[in-house]
Amino acid sequence: MRHNRIVVGVGVVITKDDKILLIRRSREPGRGKWAIPGGRVRFGEKLRDAAIREIEEETGLKIEITKLIDVVEIFTKKSDGDIKEHFIIVDYEGKIIGGELKASSDALDAKWIDMSEIHNYDLTESTIKFLQSHFSCLLNKNG
Repeated sequence: MRHNRIVVGVGVVITKDDKILLIRRSREPGRGKWAIPGGRVRFGEKLRDAAIREIEEETGLKIEITKLIDVVEIFTKKSDGDIKEHFIIVDYEGKIIGGELKASSDALDAKWIDMSEIHNYDLTESTIKFLQSHFSCLLNKNG
C-alpha cells in the first residue's frame, strides 16, 4: 500500500530575448508535453542546488539562480476524486553561465520557444497556469 506523501520539486524559468527555455517531458506527470525544466528535490538537497542540478540534467546548461519567483501546489486526482499526488513546486528564475543546450536523459527535447508561438505547443497544465500568471502576454492564448 502506498502512503500519502508530498513531493517537493523545483522549476527554473530561463528567458533570452523574447524566448523561454522549455523541455518536453520524458516522464509522468505530463509525459510528452512541454514544461518549464525542473524536477524532484532529493532528500538532503538544498532547493537551489536541486534546481541547478535538474537544469543541467535536462538541458546540459549550467545556470545560476537569480531569484525566487513562486511556490505552487499541484494536486492530481484518482478516478474516484480522491487525491492521488500532492506536489509542491518552487519556481526560480535563472541565468545561463555555461554549457550547451541539448536534451538529455531527463527530457525528450529542449529548446528556446518564442513567446509569440508558445500557444502552438502542448504545454502541461501547470506550465500554462504559471506562464499566464507571470507572463501577461500569454493570457487567453491557452485557455
